[in-house]
Amino acid sequence: MLEVRNLIKSYEGKPLLRDISFSVSQGETICLLGASGSGKSTILKMIAGLEFPESGDILFNNIDLAQTPPHLRDFGLVFQDYGLFPHLNVFDNVAFGLRMQRIKHKGHEGEIARRVHEMMELVNLTSFESRNVTDLSGGEQQRVALARALAPQPQLLMFDEPLGALDRSLKEDLLNELRGILRQTNIPAIYVTHDQEEAFAIADRILVLHDGIIIRDAAPHEIWKDPQSAFVAKLLGIGNVVEGEVIAKNKIKTAFGILSLDCVKNVGENIQLLVQQIPSPAGEGRGGEVIEEIQLTVEDVFFKQDQFQVKGRGVVLSESKDGLLIHMKDAPRVGDVIRVKVQVKCLV
Repeated sequence: MLEVRNLIKSYEGKPLLRDISFSVSQGETICLLGASGSGKSTILKMIAGLEFPESGDILFNNIDLAQTPPHLRDFGLVFQDYGLFPHLNVFDNVAFGLRMQRIKHKGHEGEIARRVHEMMELVNLTSFESRNVTDLSGGEQQRVALARALAPQPQLLMFDEPLGALDRSLKEDLLNELRGILRQTNIPAIYVTHDQEEAFAIADRILVLHDGIIIRDAAPHEIWKDPQSAFVAKLLGIGNVVEGEVIAKNKIKTAFGILSLDCVKNVGENIQLLVQQIPSPAGEGRGGEVIEEIQLTVEDVFFKQDQFQVKGRGVVLSESKDGLLIHMKDAPRVGDVIRVKVQVKCLV
């Protein structure tokens, strides 16, 4: 339904977005994931009509939106700071967009009340209509903001770091509820965040932004299985990224030993590798992957949830900066040399 083509945007004379293109289908939720300053929110603002690209096109149902003002695009936008009107109660906040649609609703308060009640049920806030929004918790205010965005039945929903101000447990609850609501309403959505856990919980597709371009566009499970680049692996915390040097065909020297892996590099070139701990027996992997047993010298041990997280350094090149984080059921001692089975992949 939404198609973004070749967007270019600069900020203070420096490139911010370079040739950004993607599409969003009916009922699909995509996530724009990247570090602060990567241009995620700028993309939302351009889609909403609040900012303009230097070049490129934004189309919805094959209609170019360049000449369509924001209030006629019929898109909903939910912010991190909720953006609620403090002088209005919950009902009037949710009804605000409906009352602005005079042509669609013709001022019929009965119809507006029915729609507000439907939205309050959808976000689990029935009986909250008469309360002041300033008396609500952060999670309740965000639910009201979502109900207000949904009430006018927008063609597209956009979320700009909507859960950034909430604590972890409340964030997880709201993510589950939001995903269910988006499935139920079948509204296409764009979700902006720098939090990989939010991205994996909410998105059908994740678009990773870096240096003004989209460097990975795939389903969450596909990105987790194959991040492809060192930046994506580090951003998402997928295993460990380590340095290696190609010393012969299919031979890479690392701080953890010489690994048998073909990374399509010339002898003498450096390469970045993704190293992931696995419980599988040693042997050949699939698709350019290899399973190895490596040795680590334990540098630090700390308890995390139901297991110990261990930081270890390679025993082959002790001066290397590379260290690995692995998980163990039983805590080793600092200085111990341990063996770990890992899967290794080439990165770009």
